[in-house]
Amino acid sequence: MIYIFTGPTLSAEEGRAELDAVFLPPATQGDVYRAALERPEAIGLIDGYFERVPAVWHKELLWAMAEGIHVYGSASMGALRAAELAPFGMRGVGAIFESFLHGDLEDDDEVTLVHAPEEAGFRPLSEAMVDIRATLASAERTGVLRTATRVALERIAKALYYPERSYPTLLAQAAREGVPAIELERFRAWLPRGRVNQKHEDALAMLRTLREELAAQPGPKQVSYFLSRTDAWEEACRRVDESS
Repeated sequence: MIYIFTGPTLSAEEGRAELDAVFLPPATQGDVYRAALERPEAIGLIDGYFERVPAVWHKELLWAMAEGIHVYGSASMGALRAAELAPFGMRGVGAIFESFLHGDLEDDDEVTLVHAPEEAGFRPLSEAMVDIRATLASAERTGVLRTATRVALERIAKALYYPERSYPTLLAQAAREGVPAIELERFRAWLPRGRVNQKHEDALAMLRTLREELAAQPGPKQVSYFLSRTDAWEEACRRVDESS
Protein backbone atom coordinates (compact mmCIF):
# COMPACT_ATOMS: atom_id res chain seq x y z
CA MET A 1 0.00 0.00 0.00
CA ILE A 2 1.14 3.54 -0.81
CA TYR A 3 -0.42 6.78 0.43
CA ILE A 4 -0.05 10.07 -1.46
CA PHE A 5 -1.14 13.46 -0.11
CA THR A 6 -2.03 15.81 -2.93
CA GLY A 7 -4.55 18.48 -3.94
CA PRO A 8 -4.03 21.60 -6.06
CA THR A 9 -0.66 20.46 -7.44
CA LEU A 10 -1.82 17.16 -8.90
CA SER A 11 -5.28 15.64 -9.08
CA ALA A 12 -5.91 12.13 -7.80
CA GLU A 13 -7.00 11.12 -11.32
CA GLU A 14 -3.69 12.21 -12.81
CA GLY A 15 -1.83 10.53 -9.99
CA ARG A 16 -3.56 7.18 -10.47
CA ALA A 17 -2.45 7.19 -14.10
CA GLU A 18 1.15 7.10 -12.84
CA LEU A 19 0.97 5.07 -9.64
CA ASP A 20 -1.31 2.55 -7.99
CA ALA A 21 -1.82 4.28 -4.65
CA VAL A 22 -4.37 5.70 -2.25
CA PHE A 23 -4.63 9.43 -2.93
CA LEU A 24 -5.54 11.61 0.04
CA PRO A 25 -6.24 15.36 0.39
CA PRO A 26 -3.45 17.78 1.38
CA ALA A 27 -1.94 16.78 4.71
CA THR A 28 -2.43 18.57 8.00
CA GLN A 29 -0.65 17.92 11.27
CA GLY A 30 -1.13 14.30 12.28
CA ASP A 31 -2.23 12.99 8.88
CA VAL A 32 1.11 11.37 8.06
CA TYR A 33 1.12 9.79 11.51
CA ARG A 34 -2.38 8.38 10.90
CA ALA A 35 -1.34 7.05 7.49
CA ALA A 36 1.80 5.47 8.95
CA LEU A 37 -0.31 3.56 11.48
CA GLU A 38 -1.67 1.59 8.51
CA ARG A 39 1.89 0.39 7.78
CA PRO A 40 2.07 1.28 4.09
CA GLU A 41 5.21 0.58 2.11
CA ALA A 42 5.59 4.27 1.29
CA ILE A 43 4.07 7.70 1.87
CA GLY A 44 4.40 10.54 -0.63
CA LEU A 45 3.84 14.13 0.45
CA ILE A 46 3.03 16.66 -2.27
CA ASP A 47 0.53 19.12 -0.82
CA GLY A 48 -0.11 20.14 2.77
CA TYR A 49 -2.09 22.78 4.60
CA PHE A 50 -0.58 25.45 6.82
CA GLU A 51 -1.44 28.86 8.29
CA ARG A 52 -5.08 28.22 9.30
CA VAL A 53 -4.37 24.69 10.53
CA PRO A 54 -1.17 23.16 11.95
CA ALA A 55 1.22 21.92 9.26
CA VAL A 56 2.71 18.44 8.99
CA TRP A 57 5.13 17.75 11.84
CA HIS A 58 8.71 16.97 11.03
CA LYS A 59 8.58 14.34 13.76
CA GLU A 60 5.69 12.41 12.24
CA LEU A 61 7.71 12.06 9.05
CA LEU A 62 10.75 10.95 11.04
CA TRP A 63 8.58 8.50 12.98
CA ALA A 64 7.17 7.02 9.77
CA MET A 65 10.67 6.41 8.43
CA ALA A 66 11.80 4.94 11.76
CA GLU A 67 8.85 2.54 11.43
CA GLY A 68 10.30 1.26 8.14
CA ILE A 69 8.14 3.35 5.78
CA HIS A 70 9.74 5.00 2.76
CA VAL A 71 8.79 8.71 2.77
CA TYR A 72 8.97 10.87 -0.36
CA GLY A 73 8.39 14.58 -0.86
CA SER A 74 8.07 16.89 -3.83
CA ALA A 75 6.61 20.02 -5.41
CA SER A 76 5.05 21.91 -2.51
CA MET A 77 4.94 21.14 1.22
CA GLY A 78 6.59 17.87 0.28
CA ALA A 79 9.59 19.67 -1.23
CA LEU A 80 9.99 21.83 1.88
CA ARG A 81 9.89 18.91 4.30
CA ALA A 82 12.11 16.74 2.09
CA ALA A 83 14.78 19.44 1.94
CA GLU A 84 14.64 19.85 5.72
CA LEU A 85 14.73 16.10 6.40
CA ALA A 86 17.04 14.93 3.61
CA PRO A 87 19.88 14.36 6.13
CA PHE A 88 17.58 11.90 7.92
CA GLY A 89 16.63 9.96 4.79
CA MET A 90 13.47 11.58 3.42
CA ARG A 91 13.57 11.18 -0.37
CA GLY A 92 13.10 14.44 -2.22
CA VAL A 93 12.39 14.61 -5.94
CA GLY A 94 12.29 17.46 -8.44
CA ALA A 95 13.74 20.87 -9.26
CA ILE A 96 11.89 22.64 -6.45
CA PHE A 97 13.21 20.22 -3.84
CA GLU A 98 16.73 20.67 -5.21
CA SER A 99 16.42 24.47 -5.03
CA PHE A 100 15.42 24.34 -1.37
CA LEU A 101 18.03 21.69 -0.57
CA HIS A 102 20.87 23.79 -1.99
CA GLY A 103 19.63 27.09 -0.56
CA ASP A 104 18.65 28.72 -3.85
CA LEU A 105 15.17 29.08 -2.35
CA GLU A 106 14.41 29.57 1.34
CA ASP A 107 10.94 31.06 1.81
CA ASP A 108 7.87 28.88 2.34
CA ASP A 109 5.78 31.30 0.29
CA GLU A 110 7.64 30.16 -2.84
CA VAL A 111 5.37 27.11 -3.06
CA THR A 112 2.27 28.55 -1.43
CA LEU A 113 -0.98 29.32 -3.21
CA VAL A 114 -4.68 29.54 -2.49
CA HIS A 115 -7.11 27.02 -3.93
CA ALA A 116 -10.74 26.00 -4.04
CA PRO A 117 -12.07 23.41 -1.57
CA GLU A 118 -12.02 19.66 -2.16
CA GLU A 119 -15.54 19.61 -3.60
CA ALA A 120 -14.31 21.99 -6.31
CA GLY A 121 -11.27 19.83 -7.04
CA PHE A 122 -8.72 21.97 -5.17
CA ARG A 123 -8.60 24.26 -8.22
CA PRO A 124 -5.69 26.74 -7.83
CA LEU A 125 -6.79 30.35 -7.40
CA SER A 126 -3.33 31.91 -7.47
CA GLU A 127 0.11 31.15 -8.90
CA ALA A 128 2.98 29.71 -6.87
CA MET A 129 6.14 31.80 -6.98
CA VAL A 130 8.20 28.77 -8.03
CA ASP A 131 5.99 28.36 -11.10
CA ILE A 132 6.26 32.05 -11.93
CA ARG A 133 10.06 31.81 -11.66
CA ALA A 134 10.14 28.76 -13.95
CA THR A 135 7.84 30.45 -16.47
CA LEU A 136 9.89 33.65 -16.53
CA ALA A 137 13.11 31.67 -16.94
CA SER A 138 11.61 29.82 -19.89
CA ALA A 139 10.47 33.11 -21.42
CA GLU A 140 14.00 34.45 -21.11
CA ARG A 141 15.55 31.32 -22.67
CA THR A 142 13.21 31.52 -25.65
CA GLY A 143 13.86 35.23 -26.23
CA VAL A 144 10.45 36.47 -25.13
CA LEU A 145 11.97 38.49 -22.27
CA ARG A 146 15.31 40.18 -21.80
CA THR A 147 17.25 39.26 -18.66
CA ALA A 148 16.60 42.64 -17.08
CA THR A 149 12.86 42.29 -17.65
CA ARG A 150 12.80 38.76 -16.25
CA VAL A 151 14.59 39.99 -13.13
CA ALA A 152 12.15 42.89 -12.77
CA LEU A 153 9.12 40.63 -13.11
CA GLU A 154 10.52 38.20 -10.54
CA ARG A 155 11.03 41.07 -8.10
CA ILE A 156 7.49 42.37 -8.64
CA ALA A 157 5.94 38.90 -8.26
CA LYS A 158 7.90 38.20 -5.09
CA ALA A 159 6.69 41.46 -3.57
CA LEU A 160 3.05 40.44 -4.04
CA TYR A 161 1.25 38.77 -1.14
CA TYR A 162 1.01 35.11 -2.14
CA PRO A 163 -2.83 34.97 -2.54
CA GLU A 164 -2.57 37.88 -4.99
CA ARG A 165 0.02 36.28 -7.25
CA SER A 166 -1.40 35.81 -10.73
CA TYR A 167 -0.18 36.67 -14.19
CA PRO A 168 -2.80 39.40 -14.76
CA THR A 169 -1.87 41.04 -11.46
CA LEU A 170 1.85 40.70 -12.21
CA LEU A 171 1.50 42.23 -15.67
CA ALA A 172 -0.65 45.09 -14.40
CA GLN A 173 1.81 45.93 -11.63
CA ALA A 174 4.74 45.66 -14.04
CA ALA A 175 3.08 48.13 -16.38
CA ARG A 176 2.58 50.56 -13.48
CA GLU A 177 6.26 50.25 -12.64
CA GLY A 178 7.35 51.06 -16.17
CA VAL A 179 8.44 47.65 -17.46
CA PRO A 180 8.58 47.99 -21.28
CA ALA A 181 5.08 47.50 -22.70
CA ILE A 182 6.30 45.71 -25.83
CA GLU A 183 7.89 42.96 -23.73
CA LEU A 184 4.88 42.66 -21.45
CA GLU A 185 2.59 42.21 -24.45
CA ARG A 186 4.95 39.67 -25.99
CA PHE A 187 5.02 37.77 -22.70
CA ARG A 188 1.22 37.96 -22.37
CA ALA A 189 0.78 36.48 -25.85
CA TRP A 190 3.34 33.73 -25.14
CA LEU A 191 1.89 32.68 -21.77
CA PRO A 192 -0.91 30.35 -22.93
CA ARG A 193 1.56 28.05 -24.67
CA GLY A 194 4.68 28.78 -22.61
CA ARG A 195 3.52 28.77 -18.99
CA VAL A 196 5.49 26.32 -16.84
CA ASN A 197 3.88 24.38 -13.99
CA GLN A 198 7.00 23.21 -12.19
CA LYS A 199 5.09 21.97 -9.17
CA HIS A 200 2.99 19.68 -11.36
CA GLU A 201 6.06 18.38 -13.21
CA ASP A 202 7.86 17.66 -9.94
CA ALA A 203 4.84 15.88 -8.47
CA LEU A 204 4.65 13.56 -11.49
CA ALA A 205 8.40 12.97 -11.26
CA MET A 206 8.01 11.92 -7.62
CA LEU A 207 5.32 9.38 -8.46
CA ARG A 208 7.44 7.90 -11.25
CA THR A 209 10.51 7.77 -9.01
CA LEU A 210 8.51 6.15 -6.22
CA ARG A 211 7.11 3.54 -8.59
CA GLU A 212 10.53 2.69 -10.03
CA GLU A 213 12.32 2.54 -6.69
CA LEU A 214 9.69 0.42 -4.98
CA ALA A 215 9.67 -1.95 -7.94
CA ALA A 216 13.24 -2.82 -6.95
CA GLN A 217 11.85 -4.15 -3.64
CA PRO A 218 14.12 -2.16 -1.32
CA GLY A 219 12.66 -3.67 1.85
CA PRO A 220 11.74 -1.60 4.92
CA LYS A 221 13.25 1.85 5.27
CA GLN A 222 16.44 1.85 7.32
CA VAL A 223 17.38 4.93 9.37
CA SER A 224 20.49 5.81 11.35
CA TYR A 225 18.79 7.92 14.02
CA PHE A 226 17.01 7.03 17.23
CA LEU A 227 13.59 8.63 17.57
CA SER A 228 13.08 9.74 21.14
CA ARG A 229 9.52 9.21 22.34
CA THR A 230 9.29 12.39 24.39
CA ASP A 231 6.33 13.34 26.56
CA ALA A 232 5.41 15.96 23.96
CA TRP A 233 5.41 13.34 21.20
CA GLU A 234 3.34 10.92 23.25
CA GLU A 235 0.82 13.65 24.03
CA ALA A 236 0.64 14.67 20.38
CA CYS A 237 0.02 11.06 19.34
CA ARG A 238 -2.66 10.71 21.99
CA ARG A 239 -4.49 13.80 20.69
CA VAL A 240 -4.34 12.52 17.11
CA ASP A 241 -5.58 9.09 18.17
CA GLU A 242 -8.50 10.61 20.07
CA SER A 243 -9.51 12.76 17.11
CA SER A 244 -9.42 9.84 14.65
